Amino acid sequence: MSGELAASFPASSGPMDLGVLPSELDGGLASRAAIGLVVLATDQTMEHEFRALVRQPGVAFYESRVFSDNDITPDTLRAIGPRIAPSVDLILPSIPLDVVAFGCTSATMVLGEEAVFAEIRKARPDVACTTPVTAALAAFKALGAKGIGLLTPYAPEINENLVAYFNGRGLNIAAVATFDRRDDREAARISVASIEAAAEKMAAAPGVDAIFISCTSLRVAEAAARLEQRIGIPVTSSNHAMAWHCLRLAGVNDVLPGGRLFGLPGK
Repeated sequence: MSGELAASFPASSGPMDLGVLPSELDGGLASRAAIGLVVLATDQTMEHEFRALVRQPGVAFYESRVFSDNDITPDTLRAIGPRIAPSVDLILPSIPLDVVAFGCTSATMVLGEEAVFAEIRKARPDVACTTPVTAALAAFKALGAKGIGLLTPYAPEINENLVAYFNGRGLNIAAVATFDRRDDREAARISVASIEAAAEKMAAAPGVDAIFISCTSLRVAEAAARLEQRIGIPVTSSNHAMAWHCLRLAGVNDVLPGGRLFGLPGK
């Protein structure tokens, strides 16, 4: 800087200190509801779909990852159980949560809903809990659906166990099909077009009056409403049902876009 230019600016003795300014606290991002999500380490889809579905002002969700193997087998799913509580413990320690959701359909079926809830409540006693299985059961009750078409990426033996689990809880699985993609990295890459085509085929099966697309890795949120218009019956999925159930458990009963389910209160 030339001497002439420098002379036009006064010498600085540091920034002006404005001291402590007034501030007020509001309810924050989660002024209506705070939702905790336990997401599998291998999952590429769940957070993306929750961002698309849970968009109301004052409702926020916060995630923690839990280790999971890429290969989906009963043994690898069972191993997730004792990892759930430490993962929940990492979600906003000391800040209240309204709901905690565990994001794995097949692991919930292997472990059992009550076992998953018990793990969650080791870290968050008395919190409202859900899983994709729990949410699906609540969704079909709200929809009044009786005959379910079940579409998954799982190995046939996991499908058999899931059918038995749902049937044991009063549902009628009228049709079942799989993409048989046992690596979670591949399940996340099954195209939306493939999912839509499979759902259309399943909707034509006798006795199917609603479709559940199982697995948090499958991309369904963007397609659910248009699929319903095309095939004429309700469509939901692991992420879709669980996002709805989290909202309803937290007392958020807003009617939202996202298909028939998001127009219904919880039951």
